[in-house]
Amino acid sequence: MHIRIEDGWASGVQICPSPHCNSRPPAELISLLVIHNISLPPGEFGGGFVQAFFLGSIDSELHPYFAQIASLRVSAHFLIERHGDITQFVSCLERAWHAGTSLYNGRPDCNDYSIGIELEGTDTQPYTDAQYHSLLQLTRGLREAFPAISPYRITGHEFIAPQRKTDPGSSFDWRRYLAALAG
Repeated sequence: MHIRIEDGWASGVQICPSPHCNSRPPAELISLLVIHNISLPPGEFGGGFVQAFFLGSIDSELHPYFAQIASLRVSAHFLIERHGDITQFVSCLERAWHAGTSLYNGRPDCNDYSIGIELEGTDTQPYTDAQYHSLLQLTRGLREAFPAISPYRITGHEFIAPQRKTDPGSSFDWRRYLAALAG
């Protein structure tokens, strides 16, 4: 997978530009990769609801949970669905709104210098082989475009916002992912 450094968009993925983003601080070095999970409604997969949420168009009347989140302005750079398809919502050169209040190695505001990848899933259900495959391909492309994202600068949402977040959760196999990335 190739990330075009001139505009921050990936090749070979679906593109759905989200309005929930803004400019990074001037001359900000992209140096962190944050892995998340999401399912909408919680624990359910498919249906296009995550995409609608990131685009700001989720129908609050379709599910009681949607009424609670419809006014939130959230996005990630990428979503990897259960079958491995990747959608990009925000250019890597822009700041997606995925991390919220966060801290990495003593530095706050992770959205300023990170890329956010959402895996369609939950903290407790295993991710699919297709998701791991797509995540590896995407990570390799991101690391090629942004060399400051070393294996030591890949983390989970749970580690940068531990009082608020638990994703990608115990179901994410860090050992498998990092070993494959090194191989």
